[in-house]
Amino acid sequence: MTFFYFAAGLFILLSIAVGLARVVRGPGGSDRLMAAQLAGSGGVATLLLLAAAMGQTAIIDVALMLGILAVFASVGFVSWRSDGNG
Repeated sequence: MTFFYFAAGLFILLSIAVGLARVVRGPGGSDRLMAAQLAGSGGVATLLLLAAAMGQTAIIDVALMLGILAVFASVGFVSWRSDGNG
């Protein structure tokens, strides 16, 4: 089962790499935000898979903090866009 966790984590990391290409060359701010959200949620998923594979419960706390930071980034972007910027 550990191999499956590591393989799934690798697959998610590859999808994050594809999403980061969209962050770099995205046509608009909204596309870049969605790709950044993909990186955040993919990072959370990868960390949770690693925690399950290695039996390290402290990694779950790191994943939760990354998820909270991703939410704050979205709220900050939306409030920045609603002020007429960008």
